[in-house]
Amino acid sequence: MRRRTLLTAAGGVLAATSLAAAPARPRTRHVRPGDSVQAAVDAVDGPGQTIVVHPGVYRELVQVAPTTADLTIRGVEGQNPRAAVIVYDNANGTRKPDGSGTYGTAGSATFTSAAPGLTVRGLTLANDWLRADHPEITGTQAVAAYVTGDRTLFDGVRLLGHQDTLFADTTALTAFDRQYFRNCYVEGDVDFVFGRGTSVFERCHFRTLARDVDFTPKGMVFAPATARANPHGFLAVRCRFTSGAEDGAYKLARPWVPSYETTARPALVVRDSWLGPGIDPVAPYTNMRDAYPWQTMRFAEHANSGPGAVMPVPENRPQLTPAQAAEHTRAAYLGDWRPDV
Repeated sequence: MRRRTLLTAAGGVLAATSLAAAPARPRTRHVRPGDSVQAAVDAVDGPGQTIVVHPGVYRELVQVAPTTADLTIRGVEGQNPRAAVIVYDNANGTRKPDGSGTYGTAGSATFTSAAPGLTVRGLTLANDWLRADHPEITGTQAVAAYVTGDRTLFDGVRLLGHQDTLFADTTALTAFDRQYFRNCYVEGDVDFVFGRGTSVFERCHFRTLARDVDFTPKGMVFAPATARANPHGFLAVRCRFTSGAEDGAYKLARPWVPSYETTARPALVVRDSWLGPGIDPVAPYTNMRDAYPWQTMRFAEHANSGPGAVMPVPENRPQLTPAQAAEHTRAAYLGDWRPDV
């Protein structure tokens, strides 16, 4: 301690002055109409920084790099999430401007993040690509948000799209990245919450859209693709499921076993939630491919209510016992991560 003091006194005056004069790294950046959200993300140069998105519509793609740790992107405190909207309109089959092919499902996302510790609060992420406007495109998946980083928190976020609205995935096939969605609103029609993430949805509102087709089911809410080795997939707890379509037009889920991960064993638990009449109560689950029947997957419910939760055919609705339900909680799924609640 004495030697350090002497060194500072003898030769550290200029250094100390230089340090004092160095500009502080900005911890908060503000984005206003006419600005770019992506430019603010690109300017982040350290962990734990915040981007405040002021009311307006920002038509752009936003990508958060894996190296951008513990970033918060939020609307103005106290504002309605509808006020700040980040939106774009790419689909799976949309051709890239450079002629190199199409975007693909993941590449269609308006908002993409593989960053650990990301928090998104109080705004809207949307993909407003419409099938009716592009009859020439058969790859109709159009993602609003594609998130893979561990410890991702979405709080009070609106996620708008049609097919594949929210891609809740992982950074690698062997990773069990965790995501927590609280008080969010998600709307869509086909498989509009999908992926292999360990994803908890608490007090969220899922809205199935009216769809101008002459067949049923018109779509599915969930399409989990959980890795077989992962004990936890999607968990919806204290959520609400409503619909703009006719009664029974939608399934609650179907399992997604990707061609690149045929060992997947999708997992979904919906518990303590209200299911409106838009969900088919007789057969709430269906297959994506008959080679992978839903009955061989990890689908279950517990203590749900509402017209979409009745059980006229009990074998079509596997139920957890109270002891089993105790293993399917936010704490069990998120482990040592305790997001601010």
